Amino acid sequence: MASTRIHRPSRRFLPPDPRVQEPYRVTPQLALRIGLFGMLTLAVFGVLFLRLWALQVLSGTDYLREARNNQLRTVRVDAARGPIVDRYGRLLVSNAPGTAVQVWPADLPKNGRYTELRRLAGILHVSLPGVLVDIRRRAGDPLTPVTVTSRVNRNQIAYLTEHASEFRGVDLANAYARVYPHRALAAHILGSVGEVSREQLKQLTRDGYRGGDKIGQAGIERAFDPYLRGRPGLAQMRVDSLGRPRSQLTLRQQPRSGEELRTTLDLKLQQAAELALREWTARARAQQGCFGCWASRGGAIVALDPRNGAVRALASYPSFNPSVYAGRVDPRKLAAAGLTPKTSEQKNSPALDRATAGLYPAGSTFKPVTALAALQERLITPETPILCSPDYVVRRADGTVSQVFKNWTPYAFSELTLPAALEQSCDTYFYRVGRLFYDLPPERGQPLQFWARRFGFGRPTGLDIGGDASGLLPTIKWRRETFKNKIERLWKPGDSIQLAIGQKDLQVTPLQMARFYAMVANGGKLVTPYVVSAVEQPGAGRAAPVVLRRFSAPPPRPVGLDPFGLEAVKQGLDLATHGADGTSTAVFGGYPIRIAGKTGTAEKAVVLPGWRTAALVDQSWWCGYGPEDKPTLVVCALIENGGHGGSIAAPAALQVFAQFFGIRATYQLPSRSD
Repeated sequence: MASTRIHRPSRRFLPPDPRVQEPYRVTPQLALRIGLFGMLTLAVFGVLFLRLWALQVLSGTDYLREARNNQLRTVRVDAARGPIVDRYGRLLVSNAPGTAVQVWPADLPKNGRYTELRRLAGILHVSLPGVLVDIRRRAGDPLTPVTVTSRVNRNQIAYLTEHASEFRGVDLANAYARVYPHRALAAHILGSVGEVSREQLKQLTRDGYRGGDKIGQAGIERAFDPYLRGRPGLAQMRVDSLGRPRSQLTLRQQPRSGEELRTTLDLKLQQAAELALREWTARARAQQGCFGCWASRGGAIVALDPRNGAVRALASYPSFNPSVYAGRVDPRKLAAAGLTPKTSEQKNSPALDRATAGLYPAGSTFKPVTALAALQERLITPETPILCSPDYVVRRADGTVSQVFKNWTPYAFSELTLPAALEQSCDTYFYRVGRLFYDLPPERGQPLQFWARRFGFGRPTGLDIGGDASGLLPTIKWRRETFKNKIERLWKPGDSIQLAIGQKDLQVTPLQMARFYAMVANGGKLVTPYVVSAVEQPGAGRAAPVVLRRFSAPPPRPVGLDPFGLEAVKQGLDLATHGADGTSTAVFGGYPIRIAGKTGTAEKAVVLPGWRTAALVDQSWWCGYGPEDKPTLVVCALIENGGHGGSIAAPAALQVFAQFFGIRATYQLPSRSD
């Protein structure tokens, strides 16, 4: 019997019935996607498994070491800064080992933090607000210690050591303090050291500086900090979860001391210059019949080698002791020293380096500049006779008197050659030369200013430690850009006339004047002053230091002077110190070494103590060189509000020459002087 087979219709070939919901069907495309996703999932899990296996098995030992290292604290170990010596190796700046008290902000107790810091400040005799300010400044760097003070005595160290458990986050560390054996001597040129500021750190992090590091803040300390600072070391100690030490400090990297800097300074000459400043400002105050001299409380002396620009002395008065910046700075000590904005004026701005940044009219010390410029422009010759009279009258086009300029002495009336005019420092002679410059056609420009700039005025000297001011060399362009009033914007005859004797708007620094006289002394070459001559590694015992690097200024640059004109100016400077009518012959005429130079009495608008308005007060100048035939030293002295240059600045400069040549100076003060 044949079986009956029921044939079910194939849904595969029939169209779908819209009334019936079809079951989920796996298409070939979907199957492919599921397969790829599964493979990707297996691959991800495989990578994770291999990574976990590597972390657990292969790197387990390394990570265990890392975990243990979390209990170790790395500490930077201070390196001793390099010493600074004078040209003969005599010590100017050194270091003293000591103990610093540091606070680790991250380890301070959350409760009772203020109480602990207040107690610590009382023990160390430091300002609590200052400590709190420093800790707040380090808010973004809690793992860098804050130095509370580096000046602690034995009793304070013993107390903190004995009560260490009561001062969480407080640590004692070895440190070095900068020592200035000669106190305020050469403070402005040596500079100071302080903790790196946040602004400085932004620029210096790439050079290896870290928060809490000490860095030079001024002078040599700043300009040559990379050589002086050395390289800090690294040490480690084990601490517990509260930051308390659980082992001795172990040195991992030895600190490397900074190199020694040899300067061009002469310690004895620097001392003589600063002594002369103190003595002759005091004598200026004691003068009778000198308007404003009672307010003489400052000045500067510069001594240069005219052959190469090496600075032998750079003195500014008043000064300060850089040790006030060593360690933690005490605001009260800064205020007492006149180093804060509120007390600076009372102490006559001791932080101002008058030798490099003090600005003054040059007075008659500028007359050789005018003379050389006039000779170069062929406006005069050395033998051109020009009237030296009690006054010089400037008239308008209609013949009426516009202005009268007075000579410093009313007793002169004769025609003078250039050397004689420099000898007598005749103002009216140079007034007339200034008028010659003014009367030049416009296409000639302003040749007096051109040569003055070529001699180094109106721009920095290029001193290697920086900080020197540009001064002001007035020009037509400067006057137009500076003033808004139509009359004030005009360059008038009086501007050229007064510039010829170093007055009106001219402003110079003592260093610029010394540089100019060095150019005259060496035959017409402009030197670049410098202070640091070498980086050295101190020798062991009595062995000589090893020179690692030498520094020198650029070679003196010829300025293109006519040698015959320069010789006429040098003749005039020699007559000014030895001629019968020389303004400083009484001071230098009897000295065994022949010195040549020029006095200056420059009027400057000064607000005297207790006054509300400015008054014209004489600034005392003398600049020159010696020996006259083969100069080896240039000295430029300025005494603020000191009166006549021949009476105050000239004898101050002579004291410096006397120290340099080793010959005692005897002199008389002139009865009359510019």
